[in-house]
Amino acid sequence: MLTPAELIWLLASVAKGDEAAFERLYDATRAKLFGVVLRILRRQDLAEEVTQEAYVKIWNNAGQFNPTLASPITWMVSIARNRAIDVVRKRSEASIEDEPTAMEVASDTPDPLARREMTEELKRILECVGQLDPERQKLVLLAYYNGWSREQLSEKFNTPLNTVKTWLRRSMIDIRECLGLA
Repeated sequence: MLTPAELIWLLASVAKGDEAAFERLYDATRAKLFGVVLRILRRQDLAEEVTQEAYVKIWNNAGQFNPTLASPITWMVSIARNRAIDVVRKRSEASIEDEPTAMEVASDTPDPLARREMTEELKRILECVGQLDPERQKLVLLAYYNGWSREQLSEKFNTPLNTVKTWLRRSMIDIRECLGLA
């Protein structure tokens, strides 16, 4: 894995159209991005397609990357994750009843390799999520990490939709306060 400084340099080169830099960036980050996408989509064929789309977006938007706002890997993961979540939301043929365990991938602790690669910012966020009530932790992780819709969460937790929305809003307020952003 390249250092954040090396990734920043590669993104700056990619922004100038440097194909060799893009290949190095891809080689250094593809396993991480593919892993994130696969965890959300749970289908290798879809994950490969979405990962490719994410790299096209990274190529096209590398000039918009701002190292003062996020680390390079955080920025790239967010692009891939958001695209994967869009695909989950658009796929109407798979409902919770059809695949009850496919979406149950939220865990309390990430795997050791992922933990080592976490930015300090992500560690702080996870510490704040960890301070929530266990049920709210799972709700937040399913919503924001796995991309579950509010309707899916309402059904999963056997709770009215407006209550789920309130729980999520209050949980996000608690997390922001914990991070000192409120």
